[in-house]
Amino acid sequence: VCADHDRPLSKSGKEDAVKVSLKLQQLGWIPELILSSDAARTKETLKIMQEQVQELLEAEVHFVSSFYSIAAMDGQTADHLQKVICRYSSDEILTVMCMGHNRGWEEAASMFSGASVELKTCNAALLETAGKSWNEVVIIYYYVSFQKEKYSIFNREKDLYLT
Repeated sequence: VCADHDRPLSKSGKEDAVKVSLKLQQLGWIPELILSSDAARTKETLKIMQEQVQELLEAEVHFVSSFYSIAAMDGQTADHLQKVICRYSSDEILTVMCMGHNRGWEEAASMFSGASVELKTCNAALLETAGKSWNEVVIIYYYVSFQKEKYSIFNREKDLYLT
């Protein structure tokens, strides 16, 4: 674990965390499960978001140490996110928020959506899909991925955030 892992959130990062949390609340995208990197600044971002939006305090939270390092490994973030989501979620959980780092997060959002997604600091990609379970959602993703089709926006049965 390097010094970057322990780096605190900047002043602008704190302001951005407030803005993103309020925007998610305005859109009605409140997760039941939060999977977050264990980096200091990501934990601090989540704390600020929870202070702004009380409903975020009701979500089950897991800090996933691999979310910090996987982002630097080309092409592996999307697959890793899917495995972690399936491990921690249940079929009753409809909305998951994953908090991590670039460049892998941007790459994963692009792979999931089938479009080029650019994520700056403290951005959120809100993705929707349909499925009876998170495992089924993973199968849908792989089918779409292998068919080289665009990932459609389905009805809002399952939501996934990448921040």
